[in-house]
Amino acid sequence: MPVPILLVTGFLGAGKTTVVNHLLAHAEGRRIAAVVNDFGAINIDAELIAGASDGVVSLSNGCICCSLEGDLLRTLAALLRRDPRPEFIVIETSGIADPSDIVRNLMDPLIWREAPLETVLCVVDATTTAETLNDALLRSQLRTADVVAFSKVDLVNAAGRAQLRDAVRALRPAAVVVDALHGEVPAALLFPADVDRVPAPREIRPQRPAADRFETLSWTSERPVSLPRLQQAIGRLAPKLARAKGLFETVEQPGRLMVFQLAGGRATLAPGGALAPEVPRARIVFIAEIGVLSIAEIDRIMQECIEAG
Repeated sequence: MPVPILLVTGFLGAGKTTVVNHLLAHAEGRRIAAVVNDFGAINIDAELIAGASDGVVSLSNGCICCSLEGDLLRTLAALLRRDPRPEFIVIETSGIADPSDIVRNLMDPLIWREAPLETVLCVVDATTTAETLNDALLRSQLRTADVVAFSKVDLVNAAGRAQLRDAVRALRPAAVVVDALHGEVPAALLFPADVDRVPAPREIRPQRPAADRFETLSWTSERPVSLPRLQQAIGRLAPKLARAKGLFETVEQPGRLMVFQLAGGRATLAPGGALAPEVPRARIVFIAEIGVLSIAEIDRIMQECIEAG
């Protein structure tokens, strides 16, 4: 029986992981396999989603989560060999990925027969301005979408949401547009009720020349960080960042991890569970436009966070 694929796309910090988390937490008896394709040497997203850093993690509701290591088609083939087989596969793309390239890979006849692409969901930060939709990558993500979900709708007024909705509909008239507060997207829009139905193949747009735009810069520490100093450091780095995320132990709360996220200029902190043995006390990924930030600058600024440890 074919296993339908849901492809989740969206720009850096749009809220893709929140949507996937919600899908896994509210599977309602569906066996869902989530594949997380993070941008960067440290796969923080896999840890946020499943509470583990590597491999395949079984969840209590029958779902599983795995990190994408290497070739996507090999990862899908491994999932399809699992017993019991998943009923649905969710692939979360990197925020800098052009989904049209991934769709092209999923049109491989061998994959399509076993795991056809059912739905493409594009998550859009509701605070995004209509002018921002001129970004070539974001436009490509939207033009591939069957469903567009506005995240962070509580941070923008009705007039702002309406303006963005009109701009999205002008760009992708065929898409269903929904609000997704806290990552809540109606499952009926994402998963087919008839799992025996095989969707029609998609039109594949011509492949565009690859253009590197972003780079990842990873920082780790074997010592805990001072939270007040970390907040100061992030404040200095934030104007140059497109995105940042990480896990770290603080001097103030030894033995406990904090989850840090920076997206759209907004930083958040949340509890992250117990510190695993034999891992760095701090691991943070910084994503910036190429050439805007250097490892030397990050090391110099972040070093100030641990001198008080």
